[in-house]
Amino acid sequence: MTAPSTTSSITSTAAAAGVLHVTKGHGTQNDFVLVDDRAGTLELGAPLVRALADRRAGVGADGVIRLVATQHVPEGAPLLVDEPAAQWFMDYRNADGSIAEMCGNGVRVFALYLDRLGLWPAEGDLVVGTRAGAMRVRREPVPDGVDDAQWFAFDIGRWHLPGGAAAVEAGFDAEVEVAGLAVDRPALSVDVGNPHSVLALRDEAELALADLARAPRVTPTPPHGTNVEIVVPLGESVVDGRPTGRLRMRVHERGVGETRSCGTGAVAAAMAVRSWAGATAPDDWFVEVPGGTVRVRALGADHAELAGPAVLVAELDVDVAALLTA
Repeated sequence: MTAPSTTSSITSTAAAAGVLHVTKGHGTQNDFVLVDDRAGTLELGAPLVRALADRRAGVGADGVIRLVATQHVPEGAPLLVDEPAAQWFMDYRNADGSIAEMCGNGVRVFALYLDRLGLWPAEGDLVVGTRAGAMRVRREPVPDGVDDAQWFAFDIGRWHLPGGAAAVEAGFDAEVEVAGLAVDRPALSVDVGNPHSVLALRDEAELALADLARAPRVTPTPPHGTNVEIVVPLGESVVDGRPTGRLRMRVHERGVGETRSCGTGAVAAAMAVRSWAGATAPDDWFVEVPGGTVRVRALGADHAELAGPAVLVAELDVDVAALLTA
């Protein structure tokens, strides 16, 4: 996690005039404010992000996503060399204004936003630039038994267990203190382009006891912070002809707090439970979060696909001066 900017200067034409047009969307109720800044003229400082994300004095969101041409961001040049189709970059900020590598639910919402703006190519997939690399997004049929209007899927990239073989054998490489739970719990570290610590609980009653309004304490302390997922495995079944595991998850996101969903967290949780289950574990996992359901699919040894819904719910004009003085 990069330290947030301290500037609040706003140089886009719209913002300079006192009005910033934004869109509100969510993926399994992990919600975002989206800003169209294709020309790269908006200075998206931490004070503006925090004000937009404020749920009482602002628009309200878990994060803010700036749409910008990939060529206008420092991370864009190497991305375009490796993936020229990644013309649009998802500049993602946590609600506290800090810069994040990527957001799995945010990628799907960003893809729908680009489609709404007419920026999805006429044929084929959409390639999105992020600080965790290029993400190739496709439209995906909604699975049987899931009540959503539309789904999107993409290879979220490489994942790995930082603790290596020793962590796999032990089943954990950290301990987590969670408010509301009586004792510290063993957790498995999972990297999905951003850091996660996953711990399993006995049942859903114990899951409900956890107080994620307070940040869990992880030992050893991760150098760049971590997202913490608490999960309850719910068994396996066959969905659309494929063996599929199922688990329920709550999450505390670094820089945000408890959220209704976390895409990279769902991947981390599924890959942790799959690791615990051993060689016979399925590749597909439905992850139930407070905001809905997503699907995680293992792709080979070290990649994973995330699929789930995206919804755009509103467009509005924000009075920037009033927002920043609220």
